[in-house]
Amino acid sequence: MRISDKKSYWTPRILGILFILYLSLFSLDSFDSSLPTSQQILAFLIHLIPSIVLSFALVLAWKKELWGGILLLLIGIAGSNYLICGHDRSPQSSRNAWSIVLTISMPFALTGVSFILDHLRTKRNPSPPGSRQDLNE
Repeated sequence: MRISDKKSYWTPRILGILFILYLSLFSLDSFDSSLPTSQQILAFLIHLIPSIVLSFALVLAWKKELWGGILLLLIGIAGSNYLICGHDRSPQSSRNAWSIVLTISMPFALTGVSFILDHLRTKRNPSPPGSRQDLNE
């Protein structure tokens, strides 16, 4: 297997994992010393829901690149739309919304596009039998 094949296979997977870990870091703000421990843990788990959903989407993309890539792309687009429409119309708020979109939503859309492109590349240039499995071992 060529180096470019390995890169196109692993790049979206590693990016997806890194982006999910990055998003999960925002869950740590749920810990507040003034709240009881049970409420802190519950708030932490609630804040982790987006990361859990994205983890399922990444697992799907790992197994079925095309469908998972489309799902991640749609999540990125829907998240962008939600973030942009959820802000008021002031210029400062619009700038803030776009910066949030670029750091939170768009990485998942780009990861989805990477999965789709890898699927199309492997469909167009199929590898010899067994070489795709060698990547997973």
